[in-house]
Amino acid sequence: MIHPIRNTFYNNVLQQLKRVTPASSKAGMGFNPWVATATIGVTTTAGYLYFSNSSKIALENNAALKGDDQWVDFKLKNIETLSHNVKEFTFDLPKDNVLGLTYTSCLLAKYITEKGSPVIRPYTPVSDLKTPGEFKLIIKRYETGKFGNHIFGLSKGDAVSFKGPIPKYPWTPNKHDQIGLIGGGSGITPLYQLIHGITSNPDDKTKITLYYGNISEDDILLRKELEELEKKFSSQLKVHFFIDKAKNPDTWKGNVGFITKEFLEKTLFKPSENNVKVFVCGPPPLYKAISGPKASPADQGELTGALKDIGFTKDQVFKY
Repeated sequence: MIHPIRNTFYNNVLQQLKRVTPASSKAGMGFNPWVATATIGVTTTAGYLYFSNSSKIALENNAALKGDDQWVDFKLKNIETLSHNVKEFTFDLPKDNVLGLTYTSCLLAKYITEKGSPVIRPYTPVSDLKTPGEFKLIIKRYETGKFGNHIFGLSKGDAVSFKGPIPKYPWTPNKHDQIGLIGGGSGITPLYQLIHGITSNPDDKTKITLYYGNISEDDILLRKELEELEKKFSSQLKVHFFIDKAKNPDTWKGNVGFITKEFLEKTLFKPSENNVKVFVCGPPPLYKAISGPKASPADQGELTGALKDIGFTKDQVFKY
């Protein structure tokens, strides 16, 4: 069954998000480029909500999500603490049901405040989209994050409302020969979702290079999973970690500092190579330095920053 993601739905959700989402922080003295917004995997909240008149997504017959037609409640099955401000939340799905997302798509989560106002945030699951019966979200709690603070206060058995899927980039196996993924902070989840989707499909031969920046080693989300995937698919996946300052320089094997034009020129494929694409997901300062921001949720905006300086064109870059 085909469920169109209608512009009316986009407009309604966008208006709700405007009421509950603070303005994005601007780069400046003391601002760290790896710090993202209060939602994991999303740095420009409305940026996930891009639909066009022709945007449609086919839901599987056993999909638990119902498209844009209705919110669906899923109960918390398990909560695992990963660090002082990061938890993994596992939600129950009906038996034999998959969530119903496609790779490079997300879902919306909602709760109602005591005053009756909806708080809506987009999230990208980190679990295998083909696994029935459950799905997982990794969520980082920020002091001013409304949804993060809400969900950190929930217990097993409590329910959260979800809606989706929300399509982004129309990925198909071997769509590109090589892709570069550039992420900062909590912008890793949609990039990880794509990495997992490619490496879990033996027919997808896409080669991947990931550049992922954080403040410290402790802030690197999905580090174990990424390192294991890189080891298992060493000829297909290369991961470059970046942190501001190493706690122990003798044991840190990654990079210290920001993702720079010079580093990308040395390690990323050339713009002149056939069928290549670069995906960017991170906080505003990362976009500014690497690709330039999106002009609007529906407009990728002009390409600027390091990628343009290297020689990439606008159609070779996708901004989440």
